[in-house]
Amino acid sequence: MPFGDPKQADTNGFYPLPTGIPKCFMIPCMAVIIQKYGGTSVASAERIDHVARRVAHTRQQGHQVVVVVSAMGHETDRLMALALQVMPMGVLSSSCERELDMLLATGEQVSIALLAMALQKMGCPAVSMTGSQAGIVTNGDHTRARVLHIDTERILQHLGQQEVVIVAGFQGISTEREVTTLGRGGSDTTAVALAAALQAEVCEIYTDVPGVFTTDPRKVDDARLLPQITSSEMLELASLGAQVLHPRSVEIARNFGVTLKVLSSLDPPEVPQSGTQVISPQPSMIPEGIEGNQAVDSVILDRNQVKVVFLHVPDRPGVAAQVFAGVAEAGINVDLILQSLHSSQSGRTNDIAFTIPQQYQVLMAELAPQLAQALGCPEVLMDADVSKISIGGAGMIGRPVIAADMFQVLAKAGINLQMISMSEIKISCVIDSAQAGDAALLLGEHFRVIPHSHRGDPSVAPGMQISGKSASRGNRPVRGVALDLNVCQMALVGVPDRPGAAADVFRPLAHANISVDMIIQSQRRQANGEGQPTNTIALMLSQAQMELAAAQLQQVADQLGCARPLLDNQIAKVSIVGSDMEAHPGVAAQMFATLAAAQINIEMIATSEIKVSCIVPKTDGIRALQAIHAAFDLAQP
Repeated sequence: MPFGDPKQADTNGFYPLPTGIPKCFMIPCMAVIIQKYGGTSVASAERIDHVARRVAHTRQQGHQVVVVVSAMGHETDRLMALALQVMPMGVLSSSCERELDMLLATGEQVSIALLAMALQKMGCPAVSMTGSQAGIVTNGDHTRARVLHIDTERILQHLGQQEVVIVAGFQGISTEREVTTLGRGGSDTTAVALAAALQAEVCEIYTDVPGVFTTDPRKVDDARLLPQITSSEMLELASLGAQVLHPRSVEIARNFGVTLKVLSSLDPPEVPQSGTQVISPQPSMIPEGIEGNQAVDSVILDRNQVKVVFLHVPDRPGVAAQVFAGVAEAGINVDLILQSLHSSQSGRTNDIAFTIPQQYQVLMAELAPQLAQALGCPEVLMDADVSKISIGGAGMIGRPVIAADMFQVLAKAGINLQMISMSEIKISCVIDSAQAGDAALLLGEHFRVIPHSHRGDPSVAPGMQISGKSASRGNRPVRGVALDLNVCQMALVGVPDRPGAAADVFRPLAHANISVDMIIQSQRRQANGEGQPTNTIALMLSQAQMELAAAQLQQVADQLGCARPLLDNQIAKVSIVGSDMEAHPGVAAQMFATLAAAQINIEMIATSEIKVSCIVPKTDGIRALQAIHAAFDLAQP
């Protein structure tokens, strides 16, 4: 704990504080442990008793315990189904969001009361509290509220009375005293927010699996339990479909330096577990609010960029591997990689675009025609007058409006976006170098951040490195592989090639709270009926938001004069994640070669500093996951 001698604690277990300090700042002398149990862990009376035994066991070890629980089993789904039954045509409008929060918040009240009763039956004093009673204050965004702060005084009072405090996850109360819910993964968010507010020793997330694995153990038999993982890696894996932790909870842990552990709720309480520890760096300063802190905390300009584009590349397995094998053999490091797919009367072809540091420009100019000839690619473009502008921040998670704001700021300045790369905590755009300085200043002003120029080793690219050598096992560059089968691709063909096009597409999606995972602009230009240049913008998003997104994009298409949006939900996204990828050559090339060897075609590619994602046919998804897991030898410690 931060301070205090246990011998000085009062009879309620709190350190004495100077005169005038409010009681809500009392620090308990016993270590506080937060435990979170999901819906499957409390799905029946028998399982609630099992959870109660674990909580009581932890209390017997000398810890003060705050428990966060979800609604029982599929109770939230049942309540949502009831809401749909009473609404016209089974559609919930935004005007119903307040009442929906009132309805869904009742699910957790059942489980917290039952768990408190179970503990009391065992002779362990316990009290249940709703989010409002626990002092969890949120903003007023119904169904997707964010935690602003937590008044811990009442929780601390109960802890001082030697009681276990059981808090309803997923909910809080707004500053206008309205019941709110936190959205998907809300109980994880509640648990980590309480851990930050209470300065807990650890936040234990109990699930039906023993921790975080290198991949989904239900799909890969030799998936390995990871003893540790960084918060950055966990953020990416969580956003890629790993359902162990919600990204917002990892965001809070990262911002406040909370120690997170993922453990199994099914094992007997007396059996020691190793689980997985999510490691977060200690923050240099504590944010003012739990989730209300500044979303963007960095604006970075990188002028050391050259864009290379292979146009009309044949669409067949192994093409990406062939391109980057040649680049690797020449010792050229690569930063961003994007691949877009095109269909026409003459067949399907790809555009493969990537950026390299400027010191490789002459070498790449000599190599590119040779690669193009080998590929049957009729055209290669190189542009050294480009720069990369990036915004970043853990607070960007779950806030699609941030990307929309970035695109809008650049659009108003007449800055065209040539390439876009997105991750949960960073967005990068390749733009004309002549406008790079203005872009950095404008974004810095908008997000209230001082912009910086990228300063790195000129011999090492700031992003993904490609070379002919594989990474050593000693410091494994790939920590996990994720497969998302619940994705879909939407594409707008004929988008005007002008500043603001990405903003026009993204803004209505953001206002509808639709999160876009990948956005890829084609690099080839095609003239429309009026002779104006256009391109194609493809988006990747969750199938759950497909219908809403389709309606929004149809309106965009009508406004821009584009064709009807194209939809493909027969795809899968397979991704590798590792915070050490930048320091290990060969990672992306090895992934592409693995898929080529398995005769799996890559339809789209997008990368960030610690992630490479490939879109493949859905029928090949599991096979791709298994092949990549084996190729990087992730089953071995």
